[in-house]
Amino acid sequence: MRIVIKIGSNIIASERGLNQRRISSITSEIAGIHARGHEVVVVSSGAVAAGMKRLGLKSRPGDIKHKQAAASVGQSVLMWVYEKYFAKHRIKVAQILITRDAFYDRARYINAKNTILTLLDYRVIPIINENDSVSIDEIKFGDNDQLAALVAGLCDAQRLIILSDVDGLYTKDPKRYRDAKLIETIEEITPEIERSAEVTTSVFGTGGMYSKLMAARRAMDYGITVNIINGNKRGLIAKIINGQPCGTEFRPRGKRYSGKKGWIAFGIKAKGSLVIDDGARDAILKRGKSLLPSGIVSVEGRFSSGDAVYCIGTDGQRIAKGLTNYSSEEVEKIKGRRSSEIEGLLGYKYSDEVIHRDNLVLL
Repeated sequence: MRIVIKIGSNIIASERGLNQRRISSITSEIAGIHARGHEVVVVSSGAVAAGMKRLGLKSRPGDIKHKQAAASVGQSVLMWVYEKYFAKHRIKVAQILITRDAFYDRARYINAKNTILTLLDYRVIPIINENDSVSIDEIKFGDNDQLAALVAGLCDAQRLIILSDVDGLYTKDPKRYRDAKLIETIEEITPEIERSAEVTTSVFGTGGMYSKLMAARRAMDYGITVNIINGNKRGLIAKIINGQPCGTEFRPRGKRYSGKKGWIAFGIKAKGSLVIDDGARDAILKRGKSLLPSGIVSVEGRFSSGDAVYCIGTDGQRIAKGLTNYSSEEVEKIKGRRSSEIEGLLGYKYSDEVIHRDNLVLL
């Protein structure tokens, strides 16, 4: 089984820097499942926290340049600690730093995937983090929960395990309410479940339970089982792999995508949306057809040919995501018209379809 394990700053960092005892425990657990033949990819935060310690900072930097400085100092410390503890189990590790734009570009996406899969072939554990040293607001993931979900999709993982500082998702914040109850299994993320994931953050991290919930939604929609467990408790990773229930498990309900469709689903960011009528909706969902201009009701956002866009029903529900053959300005001119009219309306025609079914994934 291929597993992505996300380790957050709130698990391995404190005001004293990295918690090496906790890292030692987690790496020991990972080594245990690695020895059984499972392939493991680690997505780890902690560089900023480690850098804060080295730079003598008592609070998380507020501006981007000081955060990037802390990340630059701390990333080498973080990798040194991981390398030290995995070496005790004769496991080699590799550092991979990623920015969000690596998922936008098809060639870079494939290169990142091939690198990770080759490392796994060598029985190396890739340790992935966002490249905070160069990331800017436009290309940041926002938190490593989202990065972990994207990496799980990129490397075709079967399972994503997110280590939290609580036992899983509760009906209420368990740190504030004694009557909060653990939700053991989730097959659909409803508005009620979203409300239960109150947004909380720590001084050493940027993500709360809501962030983890959104990462779980991204992964489960595309066929990946997600577990949120307490990273401060020993033995839970092995329990999950052994099929024993613990924490909160999100059951996959979507189709697994790979190759180009995996990139469309997981990687490239949508630049806009096309609102489609019921006929186009049924053609896409029930008959696997392409999206023709005749089925488009309206255009939202500005995008170019080749960009990713969402297909949205008249009820506002996202139906699909795909690569458009026409820009937003062009679609405005041909929406609701027959394909045979495209050349007369534009003076040229790239394709009969606005989105070909080969470039379309269902959501």
